[in-house]
Amino acid sequence: MQINRRTFLMGSAGVATGLAFGAGSAIPAYAEGTELRAMWWGSNDRAKRTLDVAKLYEGKTPGVKIVGESMSGDGYWTKLATQMAGRAIADVFQLEPGTISDYSKRGACLALDEFVPSTLKVDAFGKDMLKLTTVDNKLYGIGLGLNSFALFFDQAVFEKAGLPLPTTDLTWDEYAKLAVELTKAGGKDNYWGGPYGARYTYVFDAWLRQRGKSLYADGKLGFGVDDAKEWYSFWEDLRKKGGTVAADVQTLDQNTIDTNALALGKSAMGMAYSNQLVGYQLISKNKLAITTLPREKKGGPSGHYYRPALIWSVGATTKNGEAAAKFIDFFVNDPDAGKILGVERGVPMSPAVRQAILPNLNPTEQAAVRYVDLLKDQVGDYPAPAPLGSTEFDQRLFRPIADELAFERTTPAEAAQRLVEEGKATIRS
Repeated sequence: MQINRRTFLMGSAGVATGLAFGAGSAIPAYAEGTELRAMWWGSNDRAKRTLDVAKLYEGKTPGVKIVGESMSGDGYWTKLATQMAGRAIADVFQLEPGTISDYSKRGACLALDEFVPSTLKVDAFGKDMLKLTTVDNKLYGIGLGLNSFALFFDQAVFEKAGLPLPTTDLTWDEYAKLAVELTKAGGKDNYWGGPYGARYTYVFDAWLRQRGKSLYADGKLGFGVDDAKEWYSFWEDLRKKGGTVAADVQTLDQNTIDTNALALGKSAMGMAYSNQLVGYQLISKNKLAITTLPREKKGGPSGHYYRPALIWSVGATTKNGEAAAKFIDFFVNDPDAGKILGVERGVPMSPAVRQAILPNLNPTEQAAVRYVDLLKDQVGDYPAPAPLGSTEFDQRLFRPIADELAFERTTPAEAAQRLVEEGKATIRS
């Protein structure tokens, strides 16, 4: 059953499950019929973990039912837009760093400050962790774990080809050479060294940060035409040399695990978020390994920063704000829930939960934790919240332009000019 593309009723009908409120203390009983709607996107594995936590919750919270909906990435944002237009946003819904600012400014999220610390017991996370989900001095979500960008690679393919494994000091030039050599070593059709990364805004952001710039700055674009042209030229040159997947393969990527070229068995390397290593490994035949994204020069800035892997926010139209906050508190603070969730949504922000889950982590999950620890001396400051229009910029401008480039319908110079000109019209501070 394709869990991540189905709607579930968690309660007396559909899947018999629910989500628990509270975190180890006495949990109140709710009047029969209290119902919360929860919505997220992700893989089958994420859906299963969430549903298992739901079962745990229902056992601790009499009278509460959760209507849960899990879906693919693109379908999720369409559904959320429909809910916003109808003023019927899910009580609890999933966001991530690139969208929380945008959606909170559009009025989709309920400010959670009134629930801290009475209901949301997140003091142990540290003030800096709460800043990751704070927009305009209000708390609009709770991070479900820490992660950062990452380079995943098929270790067996590297070893078979006799090529050195990528390390943290790998430069972009070295990466490009590896990608071309991997394509040649693969020796088969429809298999390449790496992705056509021109369409990943988070990789572009790291690329810019390595050069002293950023994707956004002061509520506007943080880069110019020359920066974008250099970016596009790199990927087009690499594509023409055979180091990236073909355009028709890359355009399948909807920023979900099951559509990524690495997960599809079309490339030896992939770029994603560190917590997703768990999901990738589940559908990959060979052992995957993880390291930082390539950097401009050895010893130079990594471009990385810690980010909340995913975020639970509360819908602004909810009639059950307190109950929704209690659900989130359980999700991030209950040790048994943490053992079920592992690090699939990132390394837990709660020190107590991290300590509780460590003995039970499998080698892949341990690798994800080690990666987050490895970055502690290499991360820069967390960027300012993305401006209004950033989601539209990514989905309707950045990715389509990169796709046109990969299909040779435009040039790096033309693509760069268009990205900046149309980007300025899309981004609203």
